[in-house]
Amino acid sequence: MGQHRNRASWPPSRLWLIGAGAVLLVGSVSVSAVALGNADGERATATDTAAAAAGSERENETASSRPMPTAAPAEPAAVAAPAPAPAPEPAPAPAPAPEAPAPADPPPAPAPAPSSGASSVEAEVLAIVNRERAATGCGPVSDDAGLRSVARAHSGDMAARGFFDHTNPDGQTPWDRAGAAGISHAGGENIARGQADAASVMQSWMNSPGHRANILNCDFTTLGVGVHEGPGGPWWTQLFGY
Repeated sequence: MGQHRNRASWPPSRLWLIGAGAVLLVGSVSVSAVALGNADGERATATDTAAAAAGSERENETASSRPMPTAAPAEPAAVAAPAPAPAPEPAPAPAPAPEAPAPADPPPAPAPAPSSGASSVEAEVLAIVNRERAATGCGPVSDDAGLRSVARAHSGDMAARGFFDHTNPDGQTPWDRAGAAGISHAGGENIARGQADAASVMQSWMNSPGHRANILNCDFTTLGVGVHEGPGGPWWTQLFGY
């Protein structure tokens, strides 16, 4: 289906036209337009020896032998027992090595952040738009991150809630959605679904007067392209700005 709306005349009364140029069906594709992350103790024995008596004494006495008393063995000098060597001081037991702490679980990998730049297919749409504009003497439009974010959100919302329109089920228009994102320079919006790639969707838009008018509006200077892959899609949104 083909629809287009212009900022200057928003909100317009809807006009549904049936006929050539009013409805565009390309197979199962649709388009619509509206202007707008670790001691021996030595024993000494003393023996006294008696001297022999004089010869006269030996003659007067019967020979006898008298044992000379043997001097009692000298008591060995008391030997002081050696003082016991002091017991060595016990070496202190080594302190146990501290246990290594268990390794902490690695933190979970962060979730990948969504790309802040345009995807390749979104960038391709932008490039084709600028080729078409150059062919008619219009200046190029530049990628606008804010408009792109709003366009992506709208494509995803259409896929999630199963509608295909510039106005969502909550009644928000493209300008309402842009304003809620703090954007005041939105000018025109093209939407489409079912086209497989950038070239196909651009061909569909360029073959529809309302979409073509937004693409070739020389007053527009910025563009956000949002594509969402999903059942019934891809879902496409272009949001132009001043």
